[in-house]
This record gives sequence, C-alpha cells and structure tokens, in this order.
Amino acid sequence: MIELYLIRHGLAGESGTYTNDNERPLTEDGKKKTRLVAKRLIGLGLQFDLILTSPLVRAKQTADILVDVGLSTQLQEANYLASNGDITTWLAWLSAWTPGSQECLALVGHEPSLSTWAEQLTWGDVKGAVELKKAGIIGLTLPETGSPIGRSTLFWLAPPRFLLG
Repeated sequence: MIELYLIRHGLAGESGTYTNDNERPLTEDGKKKTRLVAKRLIGLGLQFDLILTSPLVRAKQTADILVDVGLSTQLQEANYLASNGDITTWLAWLSAWTPGSQECLALVGHEPSLSTWAEQLTWGDVKGAVELKKAGIIGLTLPETGSPIGRSTLFWLAPPRFLLG
C-alpha cells in the first residue's frame, strides 16, 4: 500500500503582484510556518521516500523546506504538478514508480489541483467538498494494484493551524 501526502505550498506573495506568477515566492511568514509544519511532521514520525514538486517557485521553496528538515532525501520536479496539474500524467508516472521500503510519497503543488486530485482518488469524481489550505496536508492510502481513482482512502485532512497548535 502507498501512503500519499498532498501538500499545498506555503503562504506566498500576493497574486497579481508579479509579472510572472510562476516566480511568486513564499513570504517570510510562509517560510516560517512551512518550516514549523515540516518539523511537526517529523515529530509525528513521517518520512517520505520521495517528494515530487511543482516547478513553480513557491512550491519548490516549500519542497526544499521539507527536505531541509529531514522529511526526505529525494526531491524531483514534476511539470504535471504545476497550476492546473494533470492527474493523468501523474498516474502514468505512478504506475512506473518503484517505491522504497516505506512506500510513502509526497506531492507539493497548488489549489485547486490537489483538492481535485484527492476527490478523484477518493470518490472517482470531483465534488468540490475538499479544500486544502496553504501549507495544509491531505493524506491518502492508495490501493496496491489497479487504478487508484475512486479506490483510495482519505485518512488525513489538516490545515496548518492543526499542526502548529
């Protein structure tokens, strides 16, 4: 069984204030809170075999913080995790992935893609019922065989305030 953690990037600069939104970085507060969330995850015993991240600056910075605090030693960029990410491309990647012994994967990306993916993986379609806050986390278990669409189990949905309190 694979544990999948969907992690939204931390608090970033104001949307619309950058010529290229892909270059919008985390704010200092965003970096601080993301680091605190990451340390809490370490305290909960989480360890990722691999972190895949969107190539956008704010997501890469978030993923770098996760690696920096020790949640994983493996980090890869994945274009399908950019804004309006493509779950079909990720599913093809997943079917070819050879996980480590823990079989624990983290994806760092954006809204609404991550919530949409969680709903597709859990219910098979999008209901608009899940919202992932900045630096928030969704935990899913994926089935060992076959497509995970509509066959995964949601076990964790936590905004950062639950991890920082």
